[in-house]
Amino acid sequence: MGNGREQLTTYDKTLAVNLDPSIYGVFAEIGAGQETANWFFRVSASAGTVAKSISAYDMTMSDVLYGKTKRYVSEERLSAMLAYEYDLLDERLREERGETSTFFSFCNTVRARGYQDTEECHGWMGVRFQLKPGTEPVEIVLHVRLLDETNPEQMDALGRIGVNLIHAAFYHRDDLAVFVASLREDIGPGRIEVDMLRFSGEGFRYVDNRLCALQLVEGGLTEAAMFDASGQVVQAADALYKRPILLLRGSFNPVLRLHLDMLAQARAVFSDSVEPPLLERSLEICEISTNNLLRDGELDHTEFIDRADALQALGKTVMITSRAEFHRVATFLSRYTAEPIAIILSIGLLNELFKAKWSADLAGGVLESFGRLFKNRLQLYVYPWHNVRSKELVTAENFKAPENWQFFYQHLLKNDRVSAVGVGDPSLLARTGRKVLESIRQGEKDWENWVPEAAQAIVRRQQPS
Repeated sequence: MGNGREQLTTYDKTLAVNLDPSIYGVFAEIGAGQETANWFFRVSASAGTVAKSISAYDMTMSDVLYGKTKRYVSEERLSAMLAYEYDLLDERLREERGETSTFFSFCNTVRARGYQDTEECHGWMGVRFQLKPGTEPVEIVLHVRLLDETNPEQMDALGRIGVNLIHAAFYHRDDLAVFVASLREDIGPGRIEVDMLRFSGEGFRYVDNRLCALQLVEGGLTEAAMFDASGQVVQAADALYKRPILLLRGSFNPVLRLHLDMLAQARAVFSDSVEPPLLERSLEICEISTNNLLRDGELDHTEFIDRADALQALGKTVMITSRAEFHRVATFLSRYTAEPIAIILSIGLLNELFKAKWSADLAGGVLESFGRLFKNRLQLYVYPWHNVRSKELVTAENFKAPENWQFFYQHLLKNDRVSAVGVGDPSLLARTGRKVLESIRQGEKDWENWVPEAAQAIVRRQQPS
């Protein structure tokens, strides 16, 4: 996890920051106590680091300090806290310490476990700080899910990740892999999930936050991360909340006109089952599994950015996941929305669903994987495939499931768990993505007939010079 480097305890990290004479700042924490600040008071030399610690726990007091907000546990509230506390520190201490200190404000706003509470426990956390004394501040913000069952355990985890964030901001900001790995150090497995990480500010202008999303998934801090068509990383709960979802799984190497037709045809079917006002709020997502980014056993970050650029050029939201299993993706989506979900897939992927390797970790095997997949309001939208040998157009209706699963598959069809979608342009079925990729790599020109015009510039930069 740490690239062979020595991993420090929470105590060691706190002490290292306290003993650094250049680091000086304020702490403002709402919810789950003041557990991060508490670490800096718990070890020695806290006077060298802590200018102030505050908890504006009362909503009225919070509004007085940071302005009114609709949601207190939100990125909006965190941003207001970071700006207010940093500006106040800078205003009051710039003349006295501005030439020698790198100022920071650390803030969090958290919903932790309450009495007889079963709701989602999560929070926003960030640090606004100077890279060097006297420079304009930058920010690092993350969203954390607290997975412990009790409030004391969640408070403990929150304090530790707060220390990890501050330490990483000052000592690991130039190495994203180490930065992300360090966030969960000295926190036991299964206690936290970090599903959004964003660097901002002029000093971080070269940081591609899409790589932050990928690194969170690669590092095991979350099973999925998202960014929108502008490349802005988004928190899944906010992006998916109460929205119908159309999700297309694929490698998108390269993105094809075929992919756009799959989405268009699926939306036509989707519109028949979703009311117009709700349909307007639906979200199209192109999802890439990390399994589809491997090269010689390692994730290819450059390849990921190329595919992301191509999808964004087409105005698509992108999700990166660590799970190839369909039922795990379905569970992730259903965590944040109770509205209809349609997963669009090819005949080839439909056939994969019946293979035991994708449910080897489930006691109920393939049947359990289907049960988890269809637990909520989810349907599979199956796009046709042209069998070159038999000249047959294979659709959801005439697809032959593997032996012993044919009656089960008919059950799924008759109960609208699996639906067929049409094809707008049958000629798109004539070339597979693998064949188009081969044409691109060989420098042939006909690939342009298969790739959307808006994505062609990204593909050209991949061609050999």
